[in-house]
Amino acid sequence: MAGNNTLTFTDTTFDQDVLRSEVPVLVDFWAEWCGPCRQMAPTIDLVAKEYAGKVKVGKLDVDSNGNTAMRYNIRGIPTLLLFKNGQIVEQRVGAVGKSDVQKMLDAHVG
Repeated sequence: MAGNNTLTFTDTTFDQDVLRSEVPVLVDFWAEWCGPCRQMAPTIDLVAKEYAGKVKVGKLDVDSNGNTAMRYNIRGIPTLLLFKNGQIVEQRVGAVGKSDVQKMLDAHVG
């Protein structure tokens, strides 16, 4: 369900792929059954393509990776968390448009 540039994060790989990343990482917490999450998927894929090399963009399925979802207190999906140097620097809950996602990223990309 993800585009070529959209990564898949899991409980197992989260610390390595996200928290230890050299570049900012946008994580889309989602689930297959979530309508707004499916609506956001094309936006996430577009952003992943446009920001390739500057930002890692990926998705974490909350049903399959409950430990990470719990760790970040994810209560509503979709939730977007932007990590920089292992810390959350931006957060959006609910479906947002491409321009909102770009604003999130542009504030933290060199």
